[in-house]
Amino acid sequence: MAVQNGLHKISTGDLLREAVRDGTPLGKEAKKFMDAGELVPDAVMLGLVRETLQGDTVGRGFILDGFPRTLPQAEALDQMLTDINRPVEAVLVLDVPDETIVKRLSGRRSCPKCGAVYNQFFDPPKQNNVCDKCGTELSQRRDDEAKTVQRRLDVYREQTAPVVDHYRRGPVRVQTIAADRSIDQVQRELRGALNL
Repeated sequence: MAVQNGLHKISTGDLLREAVRDGTPLGKEAKKFMDAGELVPDAVMLGLVRETLQGDTVGRGFILDGFPRTLPQAEALDQMLTDINRPVEAVLVLDVPDETIVKRLSGRRSCPKCGAVYNQFFDPPKQNNVCDKCGTELSQRRDDEAKTVQRRLDVYREQTAPVVDHYRRGPVRVQTIAADRSIDQVQRELRGALNL
């Protein structure tokens, strides 16, 4: 969980990948769904988020990255946050064309030794499929294969897009940010949206 400007960033994807890497029971269960491009079941995700939000670990506030992804998750999160008196203040939707998403994810390669990350389309290593930093052969996560990414986009439209409508119907501020621009431009707009 990273901290920036006093806000904790809670990425459910990072939490899940850590559980998979550590071979925990949750990680083993989640891996089957992640490899197929499917969403991890709501009960597993809600337990993970609840566990992370308990106690004083989130200080003045937090940003949930990649959660909620289904209407039941959103409704359960709303109740969970009401119970701890921390309602959702804003929902930021990063809008990127499908073609760009497929290139960003299917082109991603990482070094299993030093953790360096590359993209064969946007930020390739100097030597094809070899880490610039340590010379190790790069690898691709199974959930980043083009076919799996396309399935993830289909799942997004079916199960996650309705979450945005859920929040638009309520008192929560929803802001869409065009995220097919440079990292600096997108970060600047995100910071502005969060008053950071």
